[in-house]
Amino acid sequence: MKIANHFKFIIIFVVILSIIYSFSSASIADDIPLKQRWNPSVFGKNDEVGSVNWITNQKVLESLKLVKKGKVVTLGKIYQSDAPVMFQRNWKLIIPGLPTQKLSGENSLVANVEYVTAELAQIGTQFDGLGHIGVNTSKGDYFYNGNFLEDFGTSYGLNKLGVEKIGELGYVTRGVLLDIAGYRRVERLPIPQGKSKNDPGIITISDIKGAIKKQKIAPIKQGDVVIFHTGHGKYWGKDWDSLSPEQKAKNAQIFNSGEPGPGITSCRYLSSLKIAMVGSDTSGTEAQPGEDPNRPYDCHIEWMVKHGITNIENLDVSQLLEDQVYEFMFVFAPLKMKGATGSPANPVVIY
Repeated sequence: MKIANHFKFIIIFVVILSIIYSFSSASIADDIPLKQRWNPSVFGKNDEVGSVNWITNQKVLESLKLVKKGKVVTLGKIYQSDAPVMFQRNWKLIIPGLPTQKLSGENSLVANVEYVTAELAQIGTQFDGLGHIGVNTSKGDYFYNGNFLEDFGTSYGLNKLGVEKIGELGYVTRGVLLDIAGYRRVERLPIPQGKSKNDPGIITISDIKGAIKKQKIAPIKQGDVVIFHTGHGKYWGKDWDSLSPEQKAKNAQIFNSGEPGPGITSCRYLSSLKIAMVGSDTSGTEAQPGEDPNRPYDCHIEWMVKHGITNIENLDVSQLLEDQVYEFMFVFAPLKMKGATGSPANPVVIY
């Protein structure tokens, strides 16, 4: 009798938990993508690559005209175990052995091979693919172009929206650096406090237009890659390895406590310009907290989920700033990792 009562209690407990879960799931569902009919994409109902489609052959040829000196600069930061990371993400590299291999030929070849454990596509300088961000709706987890995660996601990779699709195409186009910190005449924009839409840590449309005017470059055009300099990236700068463990910990805490960047109003403006990709010197590109603290990472949704505009984060733009170069040929292709949500990144710019 006691055993029967015990099982009865378990069944009641499970039912209550199910009701609570169903209620909480329904309460957080956001049906805006369904109500506004975000799909099919302007690129067609079967498109899986989004805004890279805006880069035409003519766009590639036009970017070549921006190369005046032949100088090559890379924008990726160094992947290392003590770099500041978000959400307890991890990067660990080891070389087992030393050397890892020895061959028996007369030339006595030895070789080293590394072993890496990491959230490989979402750490350090990273490219966000279209399988990275979605929206929980009443019909399921909605991703770019009306794809529901329940239909294409597996534990061993995505059957749609995998980063390898964009990796087949790559980005060769005009890149634009918007030095918002320079435009505001500050070293760094402050971290937003989440109390006002006019917070100085939030980049506005006026900031974007003002920086373009000050830098004396052509307006943002269809197919461009737009990169923001906020100054926040200096908390993880080129001097990182010279810092003490205590200073690294302090910088990492500040770096990950929030970040300046464009608010949702500016993000929608950039979407309207049909850009190919957006990026910054911060870990999330957009302001955190943004214009509405109750809608975190709303620009990620605006860009990736609604418009298929990809995002590249944690860029090192210091050399561009030193050379006062604000438009350039931008070259990047994510790794062809089948079914991945993103990719490690080290874009090349030429000017």
